[in-house]
Amino acid sequence: MIVGVDHVQMAAPPGAEDELRAYYVDVLGMTEIPKPPVLAARGGCWFRAGAAQLHLGVEATFRAARKAHPGLRVTDIEAYAARLEARGVQVTWDGDLPGHLRFYVSDPVGNRLEFLEPVRLSGPGG
Repeated sequence: MIVGVDHVQMAAPPGAEDELRAYYVDVLGMTEIPKPPVLAARGGCWFRAGAAQLHLGVEATFRAARKAHPGLRVTDIEAYAARLEARGVQVTWDGDLPGHLRFYVSDPVGNRLEFLEPVRLSGPGG
């Protein structure tokens, strides 16, 4: 039985690790987690925020994922978008998902990332 998503694997070009670390840690606010030594020898880097893990693995014939993407839940999405924009990230809002605020960004190697937050609907009792 599937009980959850352990991680999302994305690709990156050889030699992009430092640029990815700067983006995922300093800009997005994630924490780098160490790869097991046998996997670290292959290059790439792993990151975590809460229960979400993103693994970026080196692919010699890298091609950015411009459509496929992880969808990452955030709190206070407007403040988070402002944080990213203040760090030079282009934020593209998309209002097409009912019940959610969401936007997209691209990482330094062109991979697409989605950030979303459910909209709290007010009604009787709150």
